[in-house]
Amino acid sequence: MNADVNVTVIGAGQAGLGAAYYLRRAGLTAPDDFVVLDHAPHAGGAWQFRWPTLTFRTVNGIFKLPGLDVPDVDVDTPVAGVISDYFRRYEEEFELRVRRPVSVRSVRGLPDGLLEIDTDVGRWRSGAIINATGTWERPFWPYYPGFGDFRGRHLHTAQYRGPDEFTGQKILVVGGGISAVQHVMEIHRYAAEVTWVTRSQPRWLDGAFTRERALAAVNEVERRVRAGLPPQPVVSATGIPLTDEVRAALDSGVLDRREMFRRINSTGVEWPDGRELDVDVILWATGFRPNLDHLHDLNLRSSRGGIRMNGTVAAADERVHLVGYGPSASTVGANRAGRRAAREARSTALKRWRAGKPALSGADRA
Repeated sequence: MNADVNVTVIGAGQAGLGAAYYLRRAGLTAPDDFVVLDHAPHAGGAWQFRWPTLTFRTVNGIFKLPGLDVPDVDVDTPVAGVISDYFRRYEEEFELRVRRPVSVRSVRGLPDGLLEIDTDVGRWRSGAIINATGTWERPFWPYYPGFGDFRGRHLHTAQYRGPDEFTGQKILVVGGGISAVQHVMEIHRYAAEVTWVTRSQPRWLDGAFTRERALAAVNEVERRVRAGLPPQPVVSATGIPLTDEVRAALDSGVLDRREMFRRINSTGVEWPDGRELDVDVILWATGFRPNLDHLHDLNLRSSRGGIRMNGTVAAADERVHLVGYGPSASTVGANRAGRRAAREARSTALKRWRAGKPALSGADRA
C-alpha cells in the first residue's frame, strides 16, 4: 500500500506505544493522522523474546504504559507472556492501529519536505516520524582476537532461552550488566562450571531500584546524547541492584568475577599471563546497540559518533523524533519521551504538510 499520514511511529514497544497514546491524546484520531509500524510478529515489543526464566522477581523494574496499569501477578511469573498480553490489550484499549509485521527498509527526505518511509508492504509519506525501534534487534558482539577460531558455541543474550540447555557444560559468561548476573545465577545450577568475566569491576547498587534512581540515570544518559555522543546503557549509570538473591550469590562465590581474557582460541580463552580456560559455550551478555540503520539516508549522526538530540528531536532533522534511544531506552524514560515526542511531532507534521498542501483532516481538527 501507499498512504499519507501526519505522523508515522516506527516500532511498537514501550516507547512507541506510549508515543502513539499521546498522539491520540493530542487529538490525532482520524485514520490518516498516524500509523504505527511494527516489525515484530506479535504485540509485546522486545519482551516477547525474553527467556522463560526471566520473571517479575528478577527484572530490574517494569513501568506501566500511560493510562493502563501493569497486571498484578506473582513475582515468579515469567515476564514475556504477561507483558505481551498487556501490550496487546493496550493497543486494543486505545485503538492504536498497529500494523505488523512491517519491516521498515529506509526513511528518506522528499523534495516537498515530507518523509518517505519505505517498507516491505509499501510506502508511507509523513510530515514527521517517531522512531521507536529500540535495540533488541542489534545485539552487540565485541571483537576479540581468535573469535572465529572457537570450535564451541558463541551465544548472545538475545538468543538465550534458559539455563537447562547448558547441563553438564562449561560456560563462560561475558559482560558486566544485569543480564550477565542473571545468566550466571541461573546457569550455575545446571552447568558443570560457570566462569564470569567483565572488563571492569561491576558497579553494585545498594538499596532498591526506585523510580527516583531510574530518573537520575536517565538524566545522566540524556546529557551524553545532547552532546552528540553515543548513548550508554542506562544500567551503566545505575549499577546492578544488590537484591537478596544477588547478595547470596556474591557471598557463596557464584558471582566470582574474573578480569577479561586477552584472546579466544579453538577451545576457549587465554589471559595475558598465559592462563587458559576450555569452555563449551561463550555467552555474550554484552548488550545491544540502537537499531537505526533504516535512518542512514537522513545523515543524523554527529562527528562525535552519536545523534545529537534536543529532547527527542534529532538536531540534524526536526522531522525525526527518537524514543527508545539513549535516555529513553529504559522503560521509565520511554514514557516521558513518548509524551514529548508526540507533542513535538504533531507540531512538526502540521507545519510540513501546510507548507505543501492542506493538513490531513484529523490533525487540522486537533
